[in-house]
Amino acid sequence: MSNDTYSKEEQILQVMRKVLTDIAKDTYTPPDLKHPLSGETIESIRSCLSLISSRESEIATEAGRESKMRPRYVDEPSSSVVVKTDFSKKRD
Repeated sequence: MSNDTYSKEEQILQVMRKVLTDIAKDTYTPPDLKHPLSGETIESIRSCLSLISSRESEIATEAGRESKMRPRYVDEPSSSVVVKTDFSKKRD
């Protein structure tokens, strides 16, 4: 979809998600080193990303669009089949 089909709010949420994830990527620090961001800032970024995800989901639901946030493999089938795996009942 092009940006023309998204509302202004959706466009803002997409940009905010990108900025916050870029900050997380750019400030990645190996576990043995001190992170440049404070723990409070890291938690704030996580909270913002969580709120963004929730709102994007609400907007998609209100618009009647399927949320395609879940990553998919290129060769993954578009439809799925449920297979029962309850083997606790004995067969006759």
